[in-house]
Amino acid sequence: MKTIKIGLLGLGNIGTGTYKTLEMNKVQITEATGLNLEISKILERDTTRERDITVVPQQFTQDPDEIFRDPEIDIVIELLGGIEPATTFMLEAMKNKKSVVTANKAAVAANFEKLAETAKANQVEFRYEASVGGGIPIINALTTVLQANQFVEIQGILNGTTNYILTQMTDFGLNYEDVLKKAQELGFAEADPTADVEGIDVANKLSILIAILFRSYVAPGQIPTQGISNITPEDIAEAKAENSKIKLIACARMEEGQLTYSVKPTKLSSDHPLAAVSNEFNAVYVTGNAVGELMFYGKGAGPLPTGSAVMGDVLEIAKKITSR
Repeated sequence: MKTIKIGLLGLGNIGTGTYKTLEMNKVQITEATGLNLEISKILERDTTRERDITVVPQQFTQDPDEIFRDPEIDIVIELLGGIEPATTFMLEAMKNKKSVVTANKAAVAANFEKLAETAKANQVEFRYEASVGGGIPIINALTTVLQANQFVEIQGILNGTTNYILTQMTDFGLNYEDVLKKAQELGFAEADPTADVEGIDVANKLSILIAILFRSYVAPGQIPTQGISNITPEDIAEAKAENSKIKLIACARMEEGQLTYSVKPTKLSSDHPLAAVSNEFNAVYVTGNAVGELMFYGKGAGPLPTGSAVMGDVLEIAKKITSR
């Protein structure tokens, strides 16, 4: 049985979820693929934090070169978050002939072309399914079974924090500030929620989807973006009176050769499929000229759903490595 060794950059919540996904499904993965996947080295400063996984001290390193220059490691998983040093680390891994898997939407959106080109130049894989929609397999679907389509439009609820807040305001008539506080207490919102509530997180994800769907790179900062922090109970009530719901919608549309895009609170008719997506769930609604309208729905964040998507990418790369 062939062993595929993996280097993991970051063992925070998502890193732990990824490690746990492999740990708890190891037997099933091995039976399905005939491969032994092993996370052999982990770049992590906090080596003493209590985690619900089995990690031995010898796996930890604080020197990224121990991963990049290890000839036995074929795949590097980047789960550090942020644009730097994550981007530099991914590029360095590729230059050392390692395939890269990431869930880092900020780094992918900011450096999409450079990362893709570097992977191609070094004949390695670059996969980022978990960067958009957590456990929802939207990127794989768009780049495989749906790639024969010319895409017309994509709309998405791509942030669980904002969708949770808007759902609670709609269903219970609560104020934005009260729901945000509750979301922070439940762990759905960060202590500093700016990236979520102002739409920055969604713009990153939409940038990635535009690059895939329309083969056109639009930097997140170029996408007109408006968050939900100014939504009032009066806005919610007005939408209800019109048989609508307010959702934070990422949208990109190709019409007569012109691409338009935005992230903004949008009134959706209550019978629109996206209007039924509640609380921390995400959904992507895509229209292709051959397939018509499709919706992908599920948990858009969280350690295990995101870890599931990361390990799915790892498995696809591992199968390619062993078939050479």
